[in-house]
Amino acid sequence: MQKQFKFTGKKTQKVQRLILRMIEIFESVGLPIKGTDRRLEKMAMACLAVGDISSHLSQAKSGVFLKSRDIITFENTHFGENISYGSYDDIRRKDLALPVEAGIVISSSNVESQAVNNPTRGYSLAPHFAELIKTLANATKKEEQEALEKFKAQHQEIVRLLAEKRELDRVPVTLPSGEMLSLSAGEHNQLQKAIIEEFLPRFGQGAILLYVGDTEDKYLFRADKELKGIGFFELKHEELPDVVAYSKDKNLLYLIEAVHSAGPMSEMRVNKLKRQLECCSAEAVYITAFNDKTVFKRWLSDIAWETEVWIASEPEHMIHFNGYKFLEIHK
Repeated sequence: MQKQFKFTGKKTQKVQRLILRMIEIFESVGLPIKGTDRRLEKMAMACLAVGDISSHLSQAKSGVFLKSRDIITFENTHFGENISYGSYDDIRRKDLALPVEAGIVISSSNVESQAVNNPTRGYSLAPHFAELIKTLANATKKEEQEALEKFKAQHQEIVRLLAEKRELDRVPVTLPSGEMLSLSAGEHNQLQKAIIEEFLPRFGQGAILLYVGDTEDKYLFRADKELKGIGFFELKHEELPDVVAYSKDKNLLYLIEAVHSAGPMSEMRVNKLKRQLECCSAEAVYITAFNDKTVFKRWLSDIAWETEVWIASEPEHMIHFNGYKFLEIHK
């Protein structure tokens, strides 16, 4: 590092040297060393944590997967940090995003078909990167250069294979328009696929898709012109449902939440959405989708009245939590 590096928290000289050495290794293997000192510091600490490196590079390990909160515990214990456990999502989204993308840190989703946002998954140093770190711990200049050349040659092939695996694991989705999308692996996205391919053709009354997010890309598909045309709220809002569709013939706006582990259309959620949709010209229909009845039963008490439920395992049927409207068809 050419400039004076500014550390955060109470770090010993030994810890500071360890962090700077990890950043130097990032640079040596071709990672873009950009961002604030704090961003680089947190990325280095996260990599040290998943490699079980608390004091010396020779400790580097691979194969033991640490969850986000375990990484926070490691950093607080060994690196003089005081990170809140509520910041666990920053580990995935910020601190390890670049190392995972570069293939020097692997997620358990790389070796198992897990969702990208699965809270039980963990992280580990890639075996070849852990081996490089151990070699560099006590290497001469010549040995260091040879080790880096070997790593780069091996790494290119590993990155290619990982990219091929991620592509094979992706979930293909056919939109009502016939257009194809590709979602990342995971049960949540399998349910979103069922909503688009099974629910909308049956109950959407000619609806077109306006929005669908992905665990890797929140704004994977968005029809901005159509959303603006009906007065839909800003997509960046935290209350954004998983799938949004619109039937022009019926002027119905389908707001669909795909529930795998959290988040049905509760009373509070519906009320927040209604406030956000005050300027919307379409009639909103609030729908919670589940994979099967077992998951549905788990969330039954949280589902709001005046909403709908669809279960992917029994796609021909819906459950109506809106007695008065439902009874109107018998008039």
